[in-house]
Amino acid sequence: MAYTCRDFINKNMKNKVVIISGASSGIGKALAEEFSKRGSKVVMAARNFDKLEEIATILKQNNKNVLTVKTDVSKEDQCKRLVEKTIESFGQIDILINNAGISMRAIFEELDLKVIRDLMNVNFWGTVYCTKYALPYLLKSHGSVVGVSSIGGYKGLPGRTGYSASKFAIHGFLEVLRIENLKKNLHVMIACPGFTSSNIRNTALGKDGNQQGESPRDESKMMSAEKVANYIANAIKKRKRSLILTGQGKMTVFLNKFIPSYLDKIVYKHMAKEPGSPFK
Repeated sequence: MAYTCRDFINKNMKNKVVIISGASSGIGKALAEEFSKRGSKVVMAARNFDKLEEIATILKQNNKNVLTVKTDVSKEDQCKRLVEKTIESFGQIDILINNAGISMRAIFEELDLKVIRDLMNVNFWGTVYCTKYALPYLLKSHGSVVGVSSIGGYKGLPGRTGYSASKFAIHGFLEVLRIENLKKNLHVMIACPGFTSSNIRNTALGKDGNQQGESPRDESKMMSAEKVANYIANAIKKRKRSLILTGQGKMTVFLNKFIPSYLDKIVYKHMAKEPGSPFK
């Protein structure tokens, strides 16, 4: 029997235990679907438990090894519980994908500092908490820790101080984690999807902490969450250290190394063109 490349990839991921935070929508939901198709044992975590259960019901039609755990990653005890529930059900952890995250849009001058605290608690501390409790099992399995980040973690994005700050912090944390465990065969990857069609902009916080409700960007022109999930899964299989998607994202990182001052102006103009931009 002839095997396709897809068959090999699926075999490689079969029975791997994968924890995905923020799995109730967007990239997280797409990742759960992707790993489920590959035969992995999927652990879905998010605050919206009803939505998790709805997705899990569909996934279980073809993969019985799906676990849902209601988790607010900004709460340390809930992240610990997520890991404990995973071990109780499956006995190991092979891949942790820190995907849960929220965004914001407001200039710092007008921003309620609570917004930055909320973003750091979910985006940064959520990554730290989940990784801390999963790490002993990931070291045992020589597994993978993944942070779903953003180009905003390479280049500061105006109007998104809290978001960029949290992503820069994630990058620093994961880079140190990688170096500390060089001799322990732990795989650490930072994935930066670029602008993706998901609900993160709809749920982004405004200057007062309320959700902005409508996305300021044309979602139809963005990469789909399903395509992003496929790229991330393949990169984990290859144990890549970083993944930067979209030509715009790759160009931004490249230019920032050589002409950062000029790129500041380009980024300012680009972000100022958003409908309802908080700066001009």
